[in-house]
Amino acid sequence: MKMYNKKSLISVFLLSILLMGVSCKKQLDVNQNPNVPTLSQGNVDLVFPAAVLATVGKVGGDLTILGGLWSQVFTQAALANQYRYLDSYDVKSTDFNASWDVLYSSGLKNYKYVIDQAKTSQNWSYYLMGNVMNAYTTEILVDLYDQIPYFEALQGTATLQPKFDDGFTIYKDLIARIDTALTKDFTVSTNAVTSTADLVFGGNVNKWIAFANTLKLKMYLRMVNAQPALAQSGITSMINSGAVFLTVDASVTNFADILDKDNPFFEQNRRSLNTPDNLRASTTMVSWLVANGDPRAIAYYGSATPLSENQGDFAGAGYGSVPDFVQSPTDPVIFISAAESYLLQAEADARYMGGAKAQGLYNKGVLAAFTATFTATGNNGASLLAGVYAYPAAGTLEQQIEAIVTQKWASFAHGCHMLEGFFDKNRTGYPRTSAVYSNSSSYVPGQLVVSKNSVLGAGLMPKRLVFPFDETSLNSNAPALVPITTAVWWGK
Repeated sequence: MKMYNKKSLISVFLLSILLMGVSCKKQLDVNQNPNVPTLSQGNVDLVFPAAVLATVGKVGGDLTILGGLWSQVFTQAALANQYRYLDSYDVKSTDFNASWDVLYSSGLKNYKYVIDQAKTSQNWSYYLMGNVMNAYTTEILVDLYDQIPYFEALQGTATLQPKFDDGFTIYKDLIARIDTALTKDFTVSTNAVTSTADLVFGGNVNKWIAFANTLKLKMYLRMVNAQPALAQSGITSMINSGAVFLTVDASVTNFADILDKDNPFFEQNRRSLNTPDNLRASTTMVSWLVANGDPRAIAYYGSATPLSENQGDFAGAGYGSVPDFVQSPTDPVIFISAAESYLLQAEADARYMGGAKAQGLYNKGVLAAFTATFTATGNNGASLLAGVYAYPAAGTLEQQIEAIVTQKWASFAHGCHMLEGFFDKNRTGYPRTSAVYSNSSSYVPGQLVVSKNSVLGAGLMPKRLVFPFDETSLNSNAPALVPITTAVWWGK
């Protein structure tokens, strides 16, 4: 793996100890180091935050860098080398071994433990929390790889060669598991949750219910191309039943400006590499922000009118003054933001509920995205909503979807959340793909371009990752490698 080192992985677990206030001797190490306890010696208060931080470490680290490059929030700095292979789409089966391994062994394995233990003790709060984070983490893997070991996975020595299951079948099972968890009685006395063990909501089960519903909504919207009838029935059923959705970020925020205790994106890209100069402002995102007078350019790149580098032009000249992407060691890692929640609801209303509420939800989503990045008066997005960002209420459904998804793309640059922009592009086609490169006079600001140094065929862009070598080399049931230009099951 080229990206996430062992020290950074250890930092995830050190952070869990810092936040829970327990001694290192009680640390759960899912790799079963002989000097630390095994799962059989753990409990849900220890295992759940360790699992969450495993998800945080990879989704907020390796996969954030992947998502930011492939959704063109930033690009590999000219004359630097760290992420050239990603920015040119030259991805090998060995490149994301660590992400796959950690999400399974330190994430999904521990969520399974939490779910099983919570079911036995009838602690329905942890049962819901475990199922939601299991679904979120599994969905990320499915959306990247299309097929993964699922029903036969995590069975220990009972199944050493688990078969791969298709993404749609996995999605249906994840939704069913969330639905089962939502039916439980969260008022019973067995539902105790240590607030410090819940790094996302501090033990607030109502927020977990909203997270569960919002995650389901996102998964149903993923189905609009491949399973339109199920997408519509699932979404309309949720809305008509009065399901509540997130109005706050589902995120982990307890980071500090200390080695091994900071945001994993910052730790990996800046502290570990000892330089800020790897990821620079991409013309794709910058051109759109500047064209619209969007002050989020300051939050993302440090200037209202930053210079920029054309995507993937890392061998080019004249980029010495292009700013780095702005990062902080205390940046949150967001699973689903309030802005995304409102914009998901806006899309659902526009598609299936007649659209009467879509504009209001869209406006809330845009304002929430600005609130997340700005506190200064006048930078709340209201003036843009009255102008260039006005919802196209009189437009076609496709124009409305484009406006919603484009605003999501812009919001994802905050909070290590950029992978979702890559997924949305492959689901909806938005932002659009440019017919010309971004140095052309006819380039339309904000349209994605094929990387200057792409190793793929003309006009081709990535739509998935290839199956990791750690799995294919050991599992005889692994499918043959699929090109990264092949859409996953829900892709457009």
